[in-house]
Amino acid sequence: MAPPDPRTFLPLKPVDLELLLALAGHDLHGYGLVQAIAEHTDGLVTLDPGNLYRVIKRLLAEGLIAESAHDGAEAGRKYYRITTLGGRVLATELDRLRQLVSAPATRQSVKRWTS
Repeated sequence: MAPPDPRTFLPLKPVDLELLLALAGHDLHGYGLVQAIAEHTDGLVTLDPGNLYRVIKRLLAEGLIAESAHDGAEAGRKYYRITTLGGRVLATELDRLRQLVSAPATRQSVKRWTS
């Protein structure tokens, strides 16, 4: 069976993108994800535990992230990692966003507002 086409997951919700970006560097537990996302977005995106775990549950079900066996994990803390599929989806979404931002019509519109 062929792996799913990453484009079928696009466009990613902003919170999904941030969570996958946070996990692209290393495995994290829930609170670590909250901190990484807040830091990466300069506090513009903050997740309460209810929202965070709903997103995690959905991304687990989609196969974009997985629970990670983590040495030295504190009792009760679950760590998460990005899967191969999740990495492919993230890379495809980042390419899509780069193309969107670099499109001539987009550049002209931005120039008009920043001049």
